Amino acid sequence: MMPETISGLPLHPLVVHSAVVLVPLAALGAILMAFLPRFSRRFGPLVVGVSVVAAASAWLARITGGTLNETVSVSEEHAEWGHQMPVAAVALALLTIMFWLLDRGVPSNRSRAWWLKALAVLVVFVSVVALYLTVVAGHSGAESVWVSRISTG
Repeated sequence: MMPETISGLPLHPLVVHSAVVLVPLAALGAILMAFLPRFSRRFGPLVVGVSVVAAASAWLARITGGTLNETVSVSEEHAEWGHQMPVAAVALALLTIMFWLLDRGVPSNRSRAWWLKALAVLVVFVSVVALYLTVVAGHSGAESVWVSRISTG
């Protein structure tokens, strides 16, 4: 079982920051891998590692968010985005791993095969989706917590 709090603070707001940082970082790294074969060969293992940790942190944020929602109600919008975002993060991690494993076998003096270029397009698409879901999930969560507490006037 996972603790609900750490030093009296809810675990979700603490964990969610790793997902908010690592998922976009993994997505940007994956996009660079798709467009730059040299980057993919050199930094692929790092991007793969970040994407795996990002997916794990996104799932951990989802689990802790569900636990926190039992105590403190959050908007349905945030809960919905929060359920979708880890799925995109896992898809990104799996595609990044697959792309890197296949791309590293291409000699540097040859261009990528058409099917690897098609996979690169899919990697870019899933990266953009993961970026979008991270932004809207994070924004809706921050809005549900802070809008009623901060006056803009």
